[in-house]
Amino acid sequence: MKNAPRWARWLVPLALLVVWLGVGGTLGPYAGKLGEVATNDQASFLPQSAESTQVLEEREAFDQSETLPAVVVWTADGSGIEDGQRQAATEAVGALAGATGVVGRPSPALVSEDGKAMQAVVQLEPDLGEELPAVLDEVREAAGDVPAATARIAGPAASQADLSDAFAGVDGLLLGVALGAVLLILLLVYRSVLLPFVIILGSVFALGLACAVVYALADRDVVRVDGQVQGILSILVIGAATDYALLLSARFREELALRGDRAAAAVTAVRRSFGAITASAATVALALLALLASDLTNNRALGPVGAIGIVCAVLSTLTFLPAVLALLGRAAYWPSRPKAADAAVEGHGVWRRVAATVDRRPRRVWLLTALVLAVFAAFSPSLSAKGVPLDEIFVNDAPSVAAQKTLGEHFPGGSGNPAVIIADAGRTAEVTAAAKDTEGVASADAVSASGRPGGGEPLVVDGRVRVDATLQDAADSDAAKRTVERLRENLHAVPGADALVGGYTAQQYDTQQTAAEDRALIVPVVLGIILLILVLLLRSLLVPVLLVATVALNFLATLGVSTLVFEHLLGFSGTDASVPLYGFVFLVALGVDYNIFLMSRVREEALVHGTRQGVLRGLTTTGGVITSAGVVLAATFAALMVIPLAFLVQIAFIVAFGVLLDTLVVRSLLVPALVLDIGPPAWWPSALSRRDSTTTGPAAETEPVG
Repeated sequence: MKNAPRWARWLVPLALLVVWLGVGGTLGPYAGKLGEVATNDQASFLPQSAESTQVLEEREAFDQSETLPAVVVWTADGSGIEDGQRQAATEAVGALAGATGVVGRPSPALVSEDGKAMQAVVQLEPDLGEELPAVLDEVREAAGDVPAATARIAGPAASQADLSDAFAGVDGLLLGVALGAVLLILLLVYRSVLLPFVIILGSVFALGLACAVVYALADRDVVRVDGQVQGILSILVIGAATDYALLLSARFREELALRGDRAAAAVTAVRRSFGAITASAATVALALLALLASDLTNNRALGPVGAIGIVCAVLSTLTFLPAVLALLGRAAYWPSRPKAADAAVEGHGVWRRVAATVDRRPRRVWLLTALVLAVFAAFSPSLSAKGVPLDEIFVNDAPSVAAQKTLGEHFPGGSGNPAVIIADAGRTAEVTAAAKDTEGVASADAVSASGRPGGGEPLVVDGRVRVDATLQDAADSDAAKRTVERLRENLHAVPGADALVGGYTAQQYDTQQTAAEDRALIVPVVLGIILLILVLLLRSLLVPVLLVATVALNFLATLGVSTLVFEHLLGFSGTDASVPLYGFVFLVALGVDYNIFLMSRVREEALVHGTRQGVLRGLTTTGGVITSAGVVLAATFAALMVIPLAFLVQIAFIVAFGVLLDTLVVRSLLVPALVLDIGPPAWWPSALSRRDSTTTGPAAETEPVG
């Protein structure tokens, strides 16, 4: 680049800048349009091979018109429900027949056994979309006409409305909070006016490109997108693009101070950062693609969508950012001045002291650090991943949750969420009897042509019948899941019935079982992918094994701390079944990034100065930028907490805390101390393992850096 014509040295950066400005202007709006192709229908994200999924497919034939049930529940303001109130409730919801969004005639009001509550079911159109809240308001207003009674709305319609309301912040609030946090941190850390805005702009361009690609694929049903995937994509791209940009801009600052030529400095910075950045991106992208092995559709959806986001983040970092830096030069860091980061004389004082501490007693440092992490990790088996109860799905007071809780206090726990049985019509009586005889089942009746259980002759479709079994326990409870197990065992034993058991509780049970199988399969695959990439990058076997072991220990320690925080501080009784797997993929794949950034620089320095000096110089020169990247990524994932869903709050805490623990403890103390204690043999079988740690001189010429 130095010998290229002057016009060529500026034409390439200008061309890249124009291309990315075009990308931002043309594709940027897609960051706010993903909601158009997203679905929050949780039924479409069930295990493909599960029994409950088969039931979901078969029950469609019994739905003469697809509907979305809204369960109205009234509680008496006095001592109990009176006949006049029951009649008024029936008339109130009956008046909704023919109203906008209402299908058929609502069911009559049914009084609970304790006489203190009533319920009625209003069937709504399934595709109301943004009109659903308004329709529910009409139902709520009509139900409120019952004197001396309080009306609430539970059921799938109310839950869907609250879920849509929770995800309403994905496009605007979430992105604003994430970008605001990143910008504030960058301004405080780098004390530069232009650089933070350049980095933010690059991440926004990457997000726009990623969203446009995902939009096109989702619109053609190649990939699936829901609110969770949509939110995670935004956070992942912003966090990853910022991390990679920090590494490259730090290297550009060093090269600019050494060379003074901005174009040459940009080219050298890209060349020397390319291996670490692409290796880091490959670990995250391939770890996400490993989710394609999952039987859970939402896991498989996140895999390719997340990988697309990572690729776009890398493209922006390696093209847009160096182009802008080459054009701005020293002005990018104004009012500070770029300095050569020679670890021997110019390293940041804090990181010189950290390196000196590790150097004095490396064995004591890594043993003590590993012991503390192991103590935290000892709590990880206590983390319950059996699913989040309905009353904990939302972290705020969602109306549907309060209504469902009221419903469960006066009616059988499974009211509104029955176990759905599909069986051979010739065995209807035997199947119904076996269901009723199952411990934990409150009632069971075949669904008639009217669409209600026990309303007449069973409806037969293609030789099959549907039986609804109301469970005694709450549909989301462990007791209800055990009832489903017993129900399946009893019904599978009915000769010739070919019975299948589905419904909400069965779906939760199947999801929990599938998530456990996914963890057993995907965790080793991800660790293997990371190990292979580290071996190729560092040309060593021992160091990669140590790095994988340390990030795995960090993950277990994070789970241990999360167990304590979730139970004792946040009040969660459990986590979503997919939380441990998501936490593992994000934390291990992203956590190893910082070790890649550190060890690729350590290896580069060790080739010239030997292992001991390589570790100390690498830790000192990268300490500030990696710590900044970790804080930025933690803050970015923490932004997920603005969405009031337990799943995203749990993921946000695990990743944010784990990244900080990895950045400040594992990468700063444990890894450098281990490599110092082992010495040159840590690089086995590389030639570095046979080189004395005091080696100096231009040894880098004998073995190229990845």
